[in-house]
Parts: sequence; C-alpha cells; structure tokens
Amino acid sequence: MALTHRHVEVFRALMTAGSVTKAAQLLFTSQPTISRELARVEQVVGFALFDREKGRLRPTLAALTLFDEIKRSYEGLERVASTAASLRTFKDGQLAIITLPAFAHSLLPGTCSRFHLQHPGISVSISAQESPFLEEWLSAQRYDLGLTEHGQAPAGTTLVPLLEVDEVCALPDGHRLLKQSVIELTDLHDENFISLSATDPYRSQLDEDFSKLCVARRMVAEAPTAVSVCGLVRHGLGVAIVNPLTAMDFEGRNLHIRPLSVSYPFRISIVLPQHRPGSPLANAFVAALQQEAAYVLNALNDLKKTRAREKR
Repeated sequence: MALTHRHVEVFRALMTAGSVTKAAQLLFTSQPTISRELARVEQVVGFALFDREKGRLRPTLAALTLFDEIKRSYEGLERVASTAASLRTFKDGQLAIITLPAFAHSLLPGTCSRFHLQHPGISVSISAQESPFLEEWLSAQRYDLGLTEHGQAPAGTTLVPLLEVDEVCALPDGHRLLKQSVIELTDLHDENFISLSATDPYRSQLDEDFSKLCVARRMVAEAPTAVSVCGLVRHGLGVAIVNPLTAMDFEGRNLHIRPLSVSYPFRISIVLPQHRPGSPLANAFVAALQQEAAYVLNALNDLKKTRAREKR
C-alpha cells in the first residue's frame, strides 16, 4: 500500500490538533474513522507514529521528523494559494519592478502615483535590491522592468537612459556653509563628514578627488545608503555628498541642499528584459517614469535658481 494524500492529511491533523477527537473535528469526520486511518498510515510507513498513554497520543521522534518534512511541503502549497489569491485580487494585471533602494524611496512613489491615475486597476509590486543581485535577477527575466545607476546593461536586458543629475552637498541646520550658494570641495576641509560605504563607486571617486586637493575631512560616520546618510546629516552629525533625489526628500527637514562646483553625474537608467513577454503596462509605467524624471529635473533647476537669487 502506498502513502496517499489522505494519509498525510490525517497525520497532519493529528499532529496539529494533538488528539483524535480534535483531528476528527478538523477533518469533519468521526473519531473511529481517524483511528482507522492512523492505523493504515502506520502500516504503510512501517513504524509507530504515536505512543498511546492513557488514551492520549504522544508523537514519536520519527513522527516529529516526518512532520517537519510535511510542514515544508504545505508551506509550498500555501505559497501557491497565496499567489493565486493575489492574481484574483489584481484583476486587471500586476507589474513587477526591481530597483536600487534609493529609487524605491525617491523616484518610484511619484511615478506610482502618476501611473495609478491612468491605470487604477493595476497593482505595482516593488522589490528593492542592491548590486549584484539586482543585475542577476534582471538577467533572469524575473521582473517587468528595473531601475539602476549602472551604465552597463545586465545580460539579456536593454538599458534605457532616464535621468542624469549631479550629486549635491547636504548640510544640517545652522551650518556655516549655508550662506554659500555653491560648495567647493575645499570648503569641506576639516568638516565632519558622513560618507557612503567604502565599496560605493561615488565614495571612491570623492575620496580620490579630496586626496588630490589635500582636503582633510573628519570622517565621523559611514552608511550603506543615501537615505541613512541624509538621516545622519539632518541630526547634525556632519555634511555629506549624496544623490539629489534622496536629498530632495529630506530638504526642509533639518537638511539643506547646495550644488557642488564639481560635477559628479548621477545617472539613472531603466532596465528592460529582452526575453520576457512585452507588456503595454510596462510601456505605460516607463512613460510615468519619464514624466516623474522630468518633474524632478525641473524641481532641481528651480532649486538652483532659488539659491542663485538668494546669493544676489
């Protein structure tokens, strides 16, 4: 006799409920039926699953081991059921987006708002991931589109330039450099400085340029993301150089932005999978991204004009 789904179901009910009576209630059947099914299960597997003690069932070590395996199987089934429920909920479709964490905080909220106005029945699923996993998952065609700051397209994808802006200087309330409309790198000599992690390419370029100019900063902290760097700045720990999208989210909340005299381009590109079925919804989302990018660029230009007027 082979082990059947019914056998597994009865065993799982007994392990979950802890008694024949409660297992019968879970399966909407009688106690004698559960007892007979348990005897069949033990006959099939060839060993006792429970010790009987004064009318109670106590799982054996073998039963506990078998139950662990069954739980893993049911977790897979539950994930399938959850996915099916999601597909029922998103009646008109769903877009899967993967992005660097910085864009999940800055560029995508406004984009999703624009997209939702035009396509209210569509759900957008956003996953944030750092490199190199971002590129690996995009190459695996697991997402409808992605956002990256890298200039090279991952294998099996197409890169579409979206936005290029310059890194900015972030200053806390009351800082002496707020009186300046543009910050020179030499202005940051002997300043408390908050930096991105040592592996970040912008960090490497900045460290090299500061070294060439013999500008000595006091490195008070480093953090893995621009969001965490800006959080440290607005609490007064020091100054930083970060991408303007993240800095704009903090502008006016104990943090202020000033352009740099040196250009450090911050490039954002859309990544489209080449081997995933094309989607009109993905094209519509790209259009919303382009609209949001134009809005961000105009906002940065307005900020520069405001600083220029303040200087005069």
